Amino acid sequence: MNEIINNPNATIVDVRTPGEFASGNVQGSVNIPLNEVPERIEEFKQMSKPLVLCCLSGGRSGQAVQFLKAQGVEDIYNGGGWSQVAVHKL
Repeated sequence: MNEIINNPNATIVDVRTPGEFASGNVQGSVNIPLNEVPERIEEFKQMSKPLVLCCLSGGRSGQAVQFLKAQGVEDIYNGGGWSQVAVHKL
């Protein structure tokens, strides 16, 4: 997962609420709350790949990854908790 997180083309997407995101996040990450994911599928498809989704513990990002894969979004991964992703981000 470290190679994916540190891929220069990777986009880190945090699916927590804006309030959670504001309290701490991965540097350079994008905040798209889980409830907005269904309306923003095309945006995900246009993002630089690979996509690494994260949240607080990996539950919400896991749901988002499964949903987006079913919608045809490729090269997408569940990074788990944002703090773990931040630790591995160089």
